[in-house]
Amino acid sequence: MFRALADPTRRELLDELFRADGQTLTALEERFPMTRFGVMKHLKVLEQAGLVVTRKRGRQKLHFLNPVPIRLVHDRWVSKYAEPWAAALSDLKQELEQTMEKIFEIYIRTTPERLWQAITDPEIRRTYNFGASVRSDWQPGSRLEMSHPRAPGLLADGEVLEVDPPHRLVHTMTALWSDEVRSAGASRVTWEIEPVGDSCRLVLTHDELPEGASGEIYGGWPMILSGLKTWLETGETLTTPGSLMYQQA
Repeated sequence: MFRALADPTRRELLDELFRADGQTLTALEERFPMTRFGVMKHLKVLEQAGLVVTRKRGRQKLHFLNPVPIRLVHDRWVSKYAEPWAAALSDLKQELEQTMEKIFEIYIRTTPERLWQAITDPEIRRTYNFGASVRSDWQPGSRLEMSHPRAPGLLADGEVLEVDPPHRLVHTMTALWSDEVRSAGASRVTWEIEPVGDSCRLVLTHDELPEGASGEIYGGWPMILSGLKTWLETGETLTTPGSLMYQQA
């Protein structure tokens, strides 16, 4: 059981079954950035550990979370005297680690390839990103840096996590422009592009933000996305409070 729980993907599978029990392999596969075979292998390990049980209903095979083995471990090593303290510490950990998720959606008359270029090209990016460019070679594991010629140092940095041009880009982001935003640590930004006729649906998800994080970290996205739409559709820049931030008086 401990070997099964040691893998973060398998823990996420159990979290997903805790959220909605009795899911099919197809439903679980859609939640994870891996092949159907990969999800099957992880589920098999969880089944062997007794943490997941399956039931056939008609032509479907449903997966259910079995919490009994975990409860047995709890009962073995957590006494009735220690349980209130363990519960209090667990609650404190969850409260401190609670995260926020912000989602922004916009439709842009362009192609997925042109939209992808506008997101990843540093010179195009600076036209709608408050004058700041974002540079990376956009390979998984690579570093990215956001800078502005008038800023004393980097505005943000991060790591590229997933790259699937021109459909999906995932990277971390640590804001660095002030001590307040720096204290929030790394969050995650996901760009998802879906063609819709002669346009594209762009969904930007900024998650893994600590609860109560400064709005400076995520509050600029509506202005950035509006500027992106304006530039792609008209070739012109959009004046916003963010775009005026670094302009000289």
